[in-house]
Amino acid sequence: MFGKFKYSITTSFFIILMMIPNMDVFSFGFAAHRKINRMAIFTLPPDMVGFFKHHIEYVTERSIDPDRRAHAVEGEAQRHYIDIDHFGDNPFADVPRKWTDAVAKFSEDTLQEYGILPWHVNIMMYRLTDAFQSEDVDRILYTATHLGHYVADLCTPLHTTKYYNGKTPEQRGIHALWESRLVELYADSYNFLVGRAEYIDSPADRAWELIEQSHLTIDTIYFVYDSLMVNLPPDLLYAHEIRGQSNVRTYSQIFSHAMHEGMKGMVERQMQRAVKNVGDYWYTAWVNAGQPDLYKLEKRALSLSHRRKLEREENEYSQIKEYQERPVVR
Repeated sequence: MFGKFKYSITTSFFIILMMIPNMDVFSFGFAAHRKINRMAIFTLPPDMVGFFKHHIEYVTERSIDPDRRAHAVEGEAQRHYIDIDHFGDNPFADVPRKWTDAVAKFSEDTLQEYGILPWHVNIMMYRLTDAFQSEDVDRILYTATHLGHYVADLCTPLHTTKYYNGKTPEQRGIHALWESRLVELYADSYNFLVGRAEYIDSPADRAWELIEQSHLTIDTIYFVYDSLMVNLPPDLLYAHEIRGQSNVRTYSQIFSHAMHEGMKGMVERQMQRAVKNVGDYWYTAWVNAGQPDLYKLEKRALSLSHRRKLEREENEYSQIKEYQERPVVR
């Protein structure tokens, strides 16, 4: 029965994917999130890897659900980013890492408006630790899969700035280029053998470290993009490709290759960092939960109630009529 259910969910996913416009306005595109979660499984130690490999299709396919939910559920979108540059010239010193301190300084409304990604990662860590302690297969898979998505968002440079889709009208589209187009073209050549998962002493601090590291790369992205827009002939910038039943205008392969080369491996490094850190977070939650025996959970099927929950979510996503981007800062 589960096999039939899994087939129907996977089929629905691909049908929806072929019908909708670009949805990568909140994070790494679908292809990247699926690859990151999948490869993170192979960083896990023997006591964990069997359980996750047994459910590898779930962890892979449902990795994109938080992005889909961002368009369907109020309050979800801001969990995918933090516009750290809103908070002044020295934001990593000025923004408290503890949620209550940050609320006291800036107000919860302000934090929600400019993104709560690092704090939400910490919440998800508590939830995953609790799921491991409870030996609840449904919650372990659901929470680990979604935590993997948010951790990958920490490694996405344009999720750390209010100028996520460019500082100028001419740069509009840079978000999809970095996070989807380049991944689609080049990720199959990337090396995702990033080593074994390691324990994180402070998951909250690690989230902020990843945000800061990602933010440091933004100027390079803008610089390379602007240089190419000026120096390449206009007729080489864009191309039309068939996506599903649509003829889509996108960045040409010539432009994309030049962008990829100009950033000197940045996308690969950030995806590698995401893979390693997703594994680290999963492993840390498991250790903090007392290292429960996952072998005995390995063959336990998803509950009927969880399968129905997934079906309801699929139905909710299918009702979305229009996919909105975040407002562009002028």
